[in-house]
Amino acid sequence: MSASPNALNTASLPALYSAEALRRIERHYAPRSSPRLMERAGATGAAKAMEIMGGRHGRVLVMCGPGNNGGDGFVIARQLRQTGFDVVVAYIGDEHAQATDAVSAWASWRAIGGVTLPRLPQGEYSLVVDALYGIGLTRPVDGEHATWIDAVNDMNCPVLAIDVPSGLNADTGRVLGRAIRASHTATMIALKPGLLTLDGPDHCGELSLHDLGLDCALVERPSGWQVGRALFDHLLRPRARNSHKGTNGNAVLIGGARGMAGAALLAGRAALKVGAGRVYVGMLDHAALPLDPEQPELMIRSPGEILTGDLATCVAIGPGLGQSPAALELMREAIATTATLVLDADALNLLSQHPDLAQAVHDRSAPTLLTPHPTEAARLLGSTTPQVQEDRIASACAIARRYHAATVLKGCGSVIALADGRWFINTTGNPGMASAGMGDVLTGLIAGLLAQGWPANLALIGGVHLHGLAGDRLVALGKGPNGLTAGEVIESARAAFNALIAGTDLQEVSHIPL
Repeated sequence: MSASPNALNTASLPALYSAEALRRIERHYAPRSSPRLMERAGATGAAKAMEIMGGRHGRVLVMCGPGNNGGDGFVIARQLRQTGFDVVVAYIGDEHAQATDAVSAWASWRAIGGVTLPRLPQGEYSLVVDALYGIGLTRPVDGEHATWIDAVNDMNCPVLAIDVPSGLNADTGRVLGRAIRASHTATMIALKPGLLTLDGPDHCGELSLHDLGLDCALVERPSGWQVGRALFDHLLRPRARNSHKGTNGNAVLIGGARGMAGAALLAGRAALKVGAGRVYVGMLDHAALPLDPEQPELMIRSPGEILTGDLATCVAIGPGLGQSPAALELMREAIATTATLVLDADALNLLSQHPDLAQAVHDRSAPTLLTPHPTEAARLLGSTTPQVQEDRIASACAIARRYHAATVLKGCGSVIALADGRWFINTTGNPGMASAGMGDVLTGLIAGLLAQGWPANLALIGGVHLHGLAGDRLVALGKGPNGLTAGEVIESARAAFNALIAGTDLQEVSHIPL
C-alpha cells in the first residue's frame, strides 16, 4: 500500500538531536562501546585533522577543556603526535575535575611524553583543534578561555572544531559571549540543531557528521530533522499530457496597497512560475494598473471579487497588504474561506493585533500557514525579537501551537514547525537573499504548490526549500550573493523546480543554467 501524500517521510532525513537527548544516547552506548566512545571520537577527529592538513606534518595546537570534549582533544593530540605531528596542547584546569574518561585520555597523552601548557602558546600553526567545550555549554564563555577564542579567531590557519565550535549553544545556535569561528566542524554521533540555524552556520565552516557507529534512533526519537528532498519527492511528478489550466489550480494573492503593488505582483509571478494553473491578484490599490506589463498572465482583480465564491484553491494574503481598515476586513474574509490560507507580512501584524483574528485562525478547519520573520514572530508571541532569536526552534513551535498553524520562522536556518509539534530546519539559501521582496516570492511559491494540490505542510516545507535552492543556484551561476534580487529568484525557482521533477540530483541543480 502506498503512503498517503500527506505523510511526512522522515526516515531518510538527517536527524537532529538536542543536547539532552544526546546525553541519554551516550549513556546508553557507553557501557557497550569498545573501544570507548572517547577513543572513537578522538580517532575520528585525528583523521579529520590529517585530512585538512593534506598530508603535511605541520605544527598543531590542540585546545582542551575540562569535560569530555577536552578528553576528545587529548586523544586527538596523542594520535597526531604518534603519527609524527608536532603537537602543542593548551589546557587550564584541575585533572580531578575532569570526567573519568577525560582523565584517562590526559594520562595517555602524558604517557607518550606529551606536554600540557596552562596558556595559549604564541607562534605559527598549520592547524588549531578546538576541543574546549562541547554540547554541555550553557553559560557565556569568560576568563582565559574567552581570550583563547579571540586569539584563535585572529589566526590565519584552518580551525577544526570537535563536535561544536566552542561558545556555540548546540541546541539554539546562539553565541554565548563569543565563539570559535571554525573552518571545519567534525560533529560526533548526530547533528545538533544549533549547527544549522542562527549563528551556527557562520561558526561551523565545513560541517561533517561522524556517527561513531551508533544508531541513535534505537535509543531516542529525533528531536527534529533537516529538510531534504525525501520529504516531498513523491510529489515531484511530471504532469499528465492530458492536463489543462484547471488541473493545476487557482492561486489567489491578496495585497498590494498603495505604494506596495510590487509585493503582490512578485508573489503572483512566483505562484505562476512554479506552476499554478491560474493566478488571481487582488490589489487594494485601485489606482494600480489593471495588468502586470511584465506578466500579463496574472489576472488582477479587486480583492473582494476573488475572495467570494469557491474560486480559490488557496489564498495567500499579506504581501503589500498594509494595516488599513480595508486590509483588516479582507483578513476577516480570507480567514473565513474554506481554502488553505497563507499569512505573510502585514497579515501577520494584523493577526498579532486582533485577538478575534487569532481565535478565528486557531479555529479554522482548513489548514493555515504562517511565514513570519523574527520581528513578526515576536509580535505573534507578544515578546521581543531577541527573545525569539534566543531559541528559534522553541519560538517557531510556540507560534504553531498558539495559532494551530504550520509556521516557518525565516532567517539563517529557517525553522519549520508543524501544529503537531514536529519541527525541521531548512539549510538552503544564502545571505544574498536578505533583500526586499524575498518574502513575497516565498509566499507565492508556497501558494503555487498549494494550487497544484500539494498538502499544506509539504507545500510549506517544499516552498521554503525551493526558495533557498533557487537563491543558491544564482550564487553558483555567479549572479550573487551581492545584488541578488527577488525577481531573479522567481526565474531560478522555476528552473530548479523543473530540474527536481526531472530527477536531477540536488547537487547538480545549482549549476543548471537559467
